[in-house]
This record gives sequence, C-alpha cells and structure tokens, in this order.
Amino acid sequence: MSSENPGTPTPDQTRAEPGRTRAAVEAALARLDLTAKVALLGGTDMWSLDPAAARTEAGFGRLVFSDGPAGVRGEDWSPEDPSVALPSPTAIGATWDTGAARCAGRLLAQEARGKGAHVVLAPTINLHRTPYGGRHFEAYSEDPQLTGVLGAALVAGVQEGGVGATPKHYVANDAETDRYTVDVRADGRTLRELYLAPFERVVRTARPWALMAAYNSVNGVTMSEHDVLVGGVLRGEWGFDGALVSDWTGARSTVGCALGGLDLAMPGPDTVYGEHLVAAVREGKVAEETVDALARRVLLLAARVGVLGDVPPAVPAEVVPAPLDGPATVRDLAARSFVLLRNQDAVLPLAEGTATAPDAATEAPPRRRIAVSGLHASVLRFGGGGSSQVFPAQVSSPVDALGAALPDGTELTYEPGPDPRSRLGPATHADGFRLTAVLHGLDDAEIARADQRDGSVRWMGGLPGGASFSDLGRVELTGAFTPAWSGTHRLAVSGVGHFRLEAGERVLYDGELQPESEDPAAAFLNPPQRVFLLDAEAGASVPVRLVHSVSSHGAGGLFGLISFALGYGAPAVPEDELIDRAVRQAAAADSALVFVGTTDESESEGVDRDTLALPGRQDDLVARVAEVNPRTVVVVNAGAPVLMPWRHDVAAVLLCWFPGQAGGDALADVLLGAAEPGGRLPTTWPDAEEDLPVHQVVPGPDGQLPYAEGPWIGYRAWRRADGPQPAYWFGHGLGYTTWEYESLNVTERTPATSGDDPYAPVAEVVVRVRNSGSRAGREVVQLYLGPDGADRGLAAFAVVQAAAGASADARLTVPLRAVQSWDDATQTWHARPGPATFAAGRSAADIRLTAELELAVEG
Repeated sequence: MSSENPGTPTPDQTRAEPGRTRAAVEAALARLDLTAKVALLGGTDMWSLDPAAARTEAGFGRLVFSDGPAGVRGEDWSPEDPSVALPSPTAIGATWDTGAARCAGRLLAQEARGKGAHVVLAPTINLHRTPYGGRHFEAYSEDPQLTGVLGAALVAGVQEGGVGATPKHYVANDAETDRYTVDVRADGRTLRELYLAPFERVVRTARPWALMAAYNSVNGVTMSEHDVLVGGVLRGEWGFDGALVSDWTGARSTVGCALGGLDLAMPGPDTVYGEHLVAAVREGKVAEETVDALARRVLLLAARVGVLGDVPPAVPAEVVPAPLDGPATVRDLAARSFVLLRNQDAVLPLAEGTATAPDAATEAPPRRRIAVSGLHASVLRFGGGGSSQVFPAQVSSPVDALGAALPDGTELTYEPGPDPRSRLGPATHADGFRLTAVLHGLDDAEIARADQRDGSVRWMGGLPGGASFSDLGRVELTGAFTPAWSGTHRLAVSGVGHFRLEAGERVLYDGELQPESEDPAAAFLNPPQRVFLLDAEAGASVPVRLVHSVSSHGAGGLFGLISFALGYGAPAVPEDELIDRAVRQAAAADSALVFVGTTDESESEGVDRDTLALPGRQDDLVARVAEVNPRTVVVVNAGAPVLMPWRHDVAAVLLCWFPGQAGGDALADVLLGAAEPGGRLPTTWPDAEEDLPVHQVVPGPDGQLPYAEGPWIGYRAWRRADGPQPAYWFGHGLGYTTWEYESLNVTERTPATSGDDPYAPVAEVVVRVRNSGSRAGREVVQLYLGPDGADRGLAAFAVVQAAAGASADARLTVPLRAVQSWDDATQTWHARPGPATFAAGRSAADIRLTAELELAVEG
C-alpha cells in the first residue's frame, strides 16, 4: 500500500463522461412514459431498484445498493454470508493517508462486486462536532480538510473499482438523538466552512456517482426536500450530476421531495413516489419535466455502473484494479491507524529484556511474563454497531494473536476482569451452546433452517433457503446448552415483538418486548433485553428454545428484517474478585497489558453518548494494575474519545479504534514491534467532560439543535477557549522513532481569484524532516495556516517515511479554499486579509517551523 500526497484524487476513468453515455440516457428516458419514469425513483425492495417497465423499455438492469462504511454487507445481512470487516472510518481518518483511504475504497469496491452490489453507501463525511455523537466512529474527523481529502480518496478508490460511492449524510447529521426530526440551526459561515466543506471537496474533486440526503432538517427544511442546499449549492454551485438518494425511510413528502431534488426514495416498494407522484404530476403539483430530471440522474447512475442496456460502464472490467488480499489489507490498515498516545521510557514495543529472575531451586533460565487483562483482549470490538456492521468470517483476538506471536520462553496469562457490558452478549459455542434457526411458514410448516454461529439471528433483505418474508410466521432458535461449570446462569432475550423462551422443562418468558425508542431502526440497533436465571450443572445438557413470532406488519416492524438474540452470561463472580485476579497476575509479570474500551450500549448508531467515561469498572482495573506494575500498557478499543483518568499513571497508552477483523493480529504486530503505530489523532481528546467546547446533541423542546458554537469546533474551539487544555491535541501521535523538523520553504503559485477552482494551488510548501531515532519510521507532517489561535486551521498534510538518520521532504499543496472565509453578507468567499502564516508541525499544538508570506489572492 503506497502513501500519496493528499492532493486532489482524479480517477481518470470517471473524469469525462462519454457523449454516448449521455445520449443513451436521453434515448432511454424518451422511451418511458410517466408511470415508468416514476418507477425509477423508488426502491423495488430493501436494497435494489428493478422497475419492470424500465427493464423492458430501456434495458434497465437490477441496481443493487449495499451499506459499506466499514465493509460491504450485500443484500443478505447474516453471519452465514460473511464480509471483510475494515477498520472503522475513524481509524481510516487516523491514518492521515490518502493512499490508505484509496486502498480501503478499492477493497470496498472489490467486496461489492463479489456480492453483486453496484453502489456502496459510503463514505460518511459528517464531522466530529462533539464526542457525544453516537455515530462518531463512522466519520473521519473533527476537521473538514482532513475529512474532505480522505473522503475524496476513498470515493476515488471505490469508483476506480467500477462501483458507485455514496458520500453521506448531506448535511449536518452529526448526532443521533431525534435524528429523524431534529432541525439543525446554523448560520451560513458555519455551514460553508465546516459542514458543507467536506462534501464540496468530495463532489468537486472525486465526482461521486451518488450522494445520500440526511434525515435531519437544516434551518427548517428536511434535507430530502432542501432545494436551497441541493438544487442551489450541491447541483448549482458544485456541479453534482449524480443521484441523490434518501437515507432509508428518510423521504416523507411526495411533492417536497420531488421539488427538492431527491432522485431516489429508499427502500421500497412503498415510497412517497410511485402512484403518489404520478397523481401529483396529473394534478399539476409537480411538472413532468421535474420527474424527467430525477429519472435522468437515476438512469445515468445505472449507466455508470453498467446496468443500462448495452451502454459501457464508466470503468470497464479490464481496467479495474488488481484484486487485493482482503485480510492482509485490513491488517495493514489497522496498524497504520493505531495511535500511540504515551510511551514512557520506550516501554513499547515490548522489549526482549526485562524478565523474571531464574528460579533458585531449579536453576531454570529466566522466563519473561506478560499479564493481559480486560474483556476486550478476548472479545475485541472490531467494528461499530448499526449500518456499518458486518459479519466477518473470522476475527482475530489480541490475546490469541499475542500468544501466537510471542517468542518461546514467554509466559502469557489472561484475566478478563469485570464485564463492562450492561447487556448480555449473544450465546456462543464457547459458552456451550449449539443452536439452529428453524423458519416456519404461516401454516406452521417448516420452510427453512440454518445452523447458527451464535445466538444472534439477523437477516435483512433475504432469508435462509430463499424463504420469503411474506410467508414467514415464526422463527425458532433451538438447540442445547452444556455448561462448563455449575451455578446460576443467565439467559437473555433481545429484540422487539413476541418471544417465548424455554430451558429444559421451564418456560422462562412468554411475552412482548416493545421498542424503547421511536426511531424505527431501534428494533435492531438498540432492542430491549430481558434477563432470566437458570440453575444448571456442569456437563449436563439443557435443551433451549427461543421462539419469535413475526408480526403481520413486517419483521421487527422494519422493512423485511429479522433481528433478535439469545444472550448468555456465566454465573456471576464478584467484580472485586475479578480485579484482584488480574492484579495478582500483573504483580508477578514483567509487563502488564490492560485492554479497555466502549461497548455496544455506550457507543453505537441510534443513540448519543451521555458520558465519555469508560463503562463498568475498567478505570478501577487499570488503576489497580498500574499500582503493582510500572510497565503497564493500556490498549483503548473505542471509536471515539474516552476519558482516561489514569493516563499519567501508566507507562503507555495505545489507541486501536475499532480495528476490523484483523485487529488482534495488527495489535500483536505493533505491540511487539513488527509494525509501527502509524496513526495520528483525527480528533482532539479531552481530559474532562466539563472542558469540552461543544456538549449539546439533544434538541430543545422545539426540536431545534442550534450550532451555537458557530465554526468553532474541535481544536479550533480548544485554542479559542481560555481554560484547561485537552488531554491530547488533534494530530498527536508518537510512533516508535523521533523526528527533527529541519526546514520549511514556501513557494507562491500563480495568483488565483475567488472565482477559480477552490482547490487550485496558491502555494507549494516543502518541509524537510529527519528521522533522529534508531529505527525506520513514518511521520505525518501537518501544515496549519493562519495566526496563532483559533483561526489557524489545517491546510495540508503528507505522510513521509525515512530510515534511521535519513531525511525526507514532505511536499504539500495549499489550496485556494485554505486562505478564504465565507461572508454571509455578500454570500461569497473572500481572501483573508494580511500575510499568511504557514506553521508546520506534529499536531495542532506542536508547531516546529513557521514562515510568513503575503499571497496575491484576490477576492
């Protein structure tokens, strides 16, 4: 995987639309009557568009969409149809590497082609306005420049693979509370300089074939109907010619969506378009020319991905990039994303040296001992919940990967410590369960069955054995539980609807579970859970059966989805005892590794966070281990900032985000020194919640969420505030070597005016750095522009590599937009007055070199 200077990605295959493609689209449109054109504008089912009339009259093939921010699910979302799980988008953001982002896009395209999908719903380019945002892990950064550049690179990678990308969620969809109805209130400067900025960069430079409208409203108008931001800005100013797709169930008004420029309402078959739009045209509420414009863009999308008659796709098969090794690629991406926040006395990588003394009685050679603790070491959270979740064929756990990678003579112990989860996880084979899902029809006859990898039953878009959702009456999860030890075990039911749980001859539950939120996705994102106790003897098999009756209005009340789970918890052990076990092992070890992180309940799509504290007693575990072992290393498995009250008391802190399916292997690589932690923070991490510059994610009683902070979020807000400093600044990261910044040279490019391409270069900057450490390494050179203070923002960045003692030149291009501000009064961009201060460094607060230059920029 090569690293690239983060300039403008220019996928040549998609830069120029062949004239014959446009002509073919017009010819296809001319063959369709009103009803057939309208049929192009609404999904046929959960994931596809397959209008019969357009297929017959215009050669329109079936067009398939798939979720894809961290892996491509395809149409059938189940563990039985596994997908490669990539590191979370925040992890990709932490690479600061356009080459890595582009590679991730190519892998997404490869996965999409393998699953028969033509368009992936990625990337998410909303901003980290505040770490309370529940979907923080699915977006890149708090900074619009970093977000836009990496988002454009990923779009380029996806579309180079012949698959359409769908940047989302346009726009200001930065929190989860009341996400369907919240009305974001923001002034023009805030929207232009922050929230619209990454979309503008992606649209202008990478030319995505589709884009997704957000659920929320902006300044009183829902985004699926926002003609000002869609017709005026997105299409009019930026020249977006792709298809605008609703977020799923996000289209609410026939006339509003049509006039607002929404091309495709998903999912189907029942949408606001169809017969409703036909009637609106005939009643004169919507002009047929408006329908033509919407249908034309959907036909163009079909042509680009190769499902419009014999029109050649935008990227012919013969120029699709060579296949990638999926597991190897995600392992490399993960290591590149890990951020080393602290490394006192170079405790990492784990040295071969420190070992226990030889046993005096046996004169045995000294053995090196490593004590591992924390549930995340064995149950790594490889990805976030919700629409980014996929089911990989295999997930490497850190404790297993370390055990396999450590040299002979090293003793590894493991204690899970207290479980930080407030809910029981799915029952697994390791817990002693063997389960089969049996599907019954409306007449109660068996129609299909499938062996289960665990107690989680989740099917979206398709059912085992080709069964139809319309024929489904109930699903039984049946099998046996053979406990490894005696005691009071815990069984749980998670889901929405009617359930009956039987264990042995007992009926533990027979009742209805109701959703705990009005969010229609709550049935599978955050379902209710009930827990029941079961006394069982070790080795004695107990029959178990969980029956879910499917409601007549659709599984889980949500468009063709079955989602429920049988959960399990082993007999409870007092938490103090679990911590004591970990402490005893750490006290006898040379090094201690403590794994901590968030859980599905504390960080997930569909719900915002109410605290940044680690859940459960993880802080107690770290503090106790650090007291007895000075070489304590903490690995943080989270997609968003968490508080670390012990950060000064431990030797090292390594952030691994949600690292994808190869996270355990990648962690072993980095902890043992086979790879360097290459990441830098894409978001500023606070030291205390009260210090956060932006807190509000919950709308007021009027349903409005004011972005009252204006353009001051992230590191700019921290620099502006007169108060405590953050724990770690935007851009921070240590690596395994040290760097000296030797020189900064700025060359002005041809003067530009504000009417030119906003990403045309106004200056070229060369920063020479030297690897002053003892091993080869990777550095992220960051260039900030503006005076020392809140107005200094990221202008460019580049990744360089050098051997020990060697120098490297980071070449950075400063775009016009980096020296401009938006003027609400004149509704235009204008150049900032005065000389420009160029500041190069290792983070927003660690500036090593500066230079000033008066740029000849007009406007």
